[in-house]
Amino acid sequence: MLECEVIILSEDVAETEQYLSSVNAGGPAITDFSNITILDAEFNSIWMRDYAANTVYGNEIDDRILVDWIYNRPRPLDDASPAAIAEYLNVPLYCTTDAPSDLVNTGGNFMSDGFGTAFASELILEENEAGNPYDVSTKDEAQIDDIMGDWMGLNRYIKMTNLPNDLIHHIDMHMKLLDEETLLVSEYPAGVSDGPQIEANMEYVLSNFTSVYGTPYRLIRIPVPPDGTQYPLINQNNASYNTYSNAVFVNKTVLLPTYYEEYDTTAIRIWEESLPGYNIVGIDCDNQGSDIISLSGAIHCITHSVGVEDPLLISHQALLDTEDDQNPYAVVANIRHRSGIASANLYWRLNGESDYQMVNMMATDNDNWEANIPAQAFGATIEYYIQATAMSGKEQVRPMPAPEGYWSFDVLTQLVGVDQLAFADFQAVFPNPASAITCVPLNFKVATNGTVRLLDMTGRIIQEIHSGQIKSGEQKFFFDASLLAQGTYVVEVNTSYGRLTQLVAVK
Repeated sequence: MLECEVIILSEDVAETEQYLSSVNAGGPAITDFSNITILDAEFNSIWMRDYAANTVYGNEIDDRILVDWIYNRPRPLDDASPAAIAEYLNVPLYCTTDAPSDLVNTGGNFMSDGFGTAFASELILEENEAGNPYDVSTKDEAQIDDIMGDWMGLNRYIKMTNLPNDLIHHIDMHMKLLDEETLLVSEYPAGVSDGPQIEANMEYVLSNFTSVYGTPYRLIRIPVPPDGTQYPLINQNNASYNTYSNAVFVNKTVLLPTYYEEYDTTAIRIWEESLPGYNIVGIDCDNQGSDIISLSGAIHCITHSVGVEDPLLISHQALLDTEDDQNPYAVVANIRHRSGIASANLYWRLNGESDYQMVNMMATDNDNWEANIPAQAFGATIEYYIQATAMSGKEQVRPMPAPEGYWSFDVLTQLVGVDQLAFADFQAVFPNPASAITCVPLNFKVATNGTVRLLDMTGRIIQEIHSGQIKSGEQKFFFDASLLAQGTYVVEVNTSYGRLTQLVAVK
């Protein structure tokens, strides 16, 4: 299945095509080049993410342009190469090269939600301050924010402290936006390498900012594998900055850097559970002879994307779990296209069913469309997606891989005491208070599917301890309390039979 057109810059088109046509490319020989374009263009390096231009739309759905910053490396061919792509695609290219809008920036240090919010490290401030080595005009943070607002459509530019052991200070090495509300963040063992600063940065974000919907950001932690037995420590070792966040979306596929199988399986599971229906494809970035991660980059660093020419925007805040089994569940989406929207449909089903039921969505106001999912009984899990058709005939679904991928929420039972539920015995978590490896003992009378999660006292998910089948009989799950800040947490066991909770103190 062809996901998209692939554009390759090459200084020798014939040689590149010959290479791809052979097995030397690391996989089967390519025989169909219908979705591959090889451009005759010079470049200095492989770090395409850092120097390629970024797609911007007028009013989020209108004319497409590319915006190119000044590359923060002395690589003039790299810095000029976006012009070749813009010319090939016949897309206008805007460059921040002239004062007062001359801006040095790098794509690996830019992460946007597509709705006016972007994240970066404070590298963006340092490289444009007084005395910078790039001969660009001096700018303070407010001036940089104004440039990014004017050129990139940002209304909020969140900047975090540089990590002490990351030599390049690019946030794509430890963070990834999965959607408007969800941040995938690297997790180190307690007190190790850049772990403490990452945790401080995330606490800063959670304490000061909310998503575009006004809700707290959801954090998904993904453990970082060591390089052999070491984690990066500047001036102390040469350990590679292994990362599972340096991945790239290609429509319904995610290209994921991989390193060691014992860690990769956990990372792939976290990505798959976070993005139902997406095809997660691992690419070895620590392969002997092709150890790209030792150069401080992986898959995201060597690729960039150009947005579609004719976007149909579907913006929807996914429904949360509910304890309401009486009232219908309203699904609201902001849906827009330059030609207007002809129709929109909601598709929903109960977990375990193969077919979706369709409900016509009705236009309300401000480009919003709405439909209801009927109330369901306690214990139900509802899966759903949205489909829209523009006046021009263009169609779009969200999530992108629908119907194989979907949003889901649970109709939870009302909270009851541990001894009131007959389906399981939730024994005491131990040790409690906890400071290291902590045991969650369960004894289920029937096998079921469910989750075991650790929440803070606001209900925010701190860690997913287990997701999937829970066998009948006694079993134990574990989490490492040494990775947590001091305080009180909730251990939650959630299945179709009901929900169990227990408090645990971390000291």
